[in-house]
Amino acid sequence: MKLIFKIVDKENWEECVDLRVSEEQKDYVASNWYSILQSKFEEELYPLCIYDGEVMVGFLMYGLDPDTKRIEMSRLMIDQKLQGKGYGKMAVLKLLDLIREKYGKIKFYTSIEPKNIVAEKLYESLGFKKTGEIMWDEEVMVIQL
Repeated sequence: MKLIFKIVDKENWEECVDLRVSEEQKDYVASNWYSILQSKFEEELYPLCIYDGEVMVGFLMYGLDPDTKRIEMSRLMIDQKLQGKGYGKMAVLKLLDLIREKYGKIKFYTSIEPKNIVAEKLYESLGFKKTGEIMWDEEVMVIQL
């Protein structure tokens, strides 16, 4: 597994918006097309395609939350055909390295839908902790880098 991130651009955006999560996960993550569109209208949001070599396996977005002024991962999705292979965990680890390089030793945030036990276990296994804060009906989690 050789994960790389590529900026969403005119060459890959259509493939990116064709990625899908399973039916049971649709309520847990915004669609990729919405996230890409959001990044065009909100400053400091960075949408990235996740590749294993030349194969696009998922999508993530991170950036500055305009309300809280915190750096956070606002999206993570792995295509339904490729879930359960470790891509989510490897993508978050790679993102944490990128954030450390770009911003230093900061607190880095994400949030989860309360019923998304898979995401909760994934983030906790990487060192994220629940803050007790609820934003947009989601539980906020943080990791100190």
